[in-house]
Amino acid sequence: MSMNRKRILDYGIRVGCLPTGPLDKITDVPGVTVGHATVRDARHHTGVTVIMPCEDNMFAKKLTAASFVLNGFGKTAGLVQVDELGTLETPIALTNTLNVGLVHDALVTVMAERCAREHVAMHSINPVVGECNDAQLNAIVDRPIREEHVREAIANACRDFDEGDVGAGAGTVCHGLKGGIGSASRQIEILGRTYTLGVLVQSNHGCLEELTVCNRRLGEEIIAKRNARPAPEPNDRGSIMMVTATDLPVSDRQLRRIIKRCSVGLARCGSYFGHGSGDVMIGFTTANRMPAGGMHRVVTQQVLTEHTLELAFRAIAEATQEAVLNSLCCADAVTAEDGRVFESIATYL
Repeated sequence: MSMNRKRILDYGIRVGCLPTGPLDKITDVPGVTVGHATVRDARHHTGVTVIMPCEDNMFAKKLTAASFVLNGFGKTAGLVQVDELGTLETPIALTNTLNVGLVHDALVTVMAERCAREHVAMHSINPVVGECNDAQLNAIVDRPIREEHVREAIANACRDFDEGDVGAGAGTVCHGLKGGIGSASRQIEILGRTYTLGVLVQSNHGCLEELTVCNRRLGEEIIAKRNARPAPEPNDRGSIMMVTATDLPVSDRQLRRIIKRCSVGLARCGSYFGHGSGDVMIGFTTANRMPAGGMHRVVTQQVLTEHTLELAFRAIAEATQEAVLNSLCCADAVTAEDGRVFESIATYL
């Protein structure tokens, strides 16, 4: 487990100017919790992270949801139905690339058990699983994540969760440094009411040369300080999963407009969405719930008008930028099996 818990704000670096939520995490959105299970031994640095969107049964009362794939070099599960129907009906799990199938199966089992207990008919379900390839630090072909780890992550879900090299971020590398799980939130006022937007990232992308911290070209500084050390990987490759939660009353189409702006925050940190980078955004709102099947034929919802979304675009960009930086700040240095050391950004701040 990561021992460094200093976040980017603890270094006196403030991202943007919009106010944060109390924890400055995705869990500032009421009802949202996050849990991890980490597998760490001589061969493995990996895990699973589960975002729980609500406390009640989300299959019985689905959440409005959307996804956006900026660059599709990835192996996610469940996004096709999310885009088609605009709803989310399971927790969102993040893991490594080759464990997507096993985590998908575990979510089916967990949700089937819950629906059986609560007498909710379930004949099919659409688990959503995101991934990053952590093979630089993890013997990924072993596929060590099992159903027990998914259950552990769900059982551990809480509001004030750990960041850095834990859960699905245990083996990730970001801009040539140790990446991981990071989160941030922003609060905005629309028509006299305060709403929250939160972001959680699993960062495994970027090249060191382009790393930028609030307009400071930190990657170039690090390369200069390393002097005779081997040159860093020049390509922006890997992946990043970006999960957005909000309580804004929006439609799935409007939510897709919002989560697209995660790419602004990503770019501010120095990503140019290279050929080998899977840049995937998933979002849900707790405001507009959809009952499952039954006798419901017409559902009435309240949604904001388009021009009111302006602050949400700005908020999601700021939160994503800070979440990426928090994923770096909270991660400790890790040594790969081949001897390579992936340093913590904290060494250079």
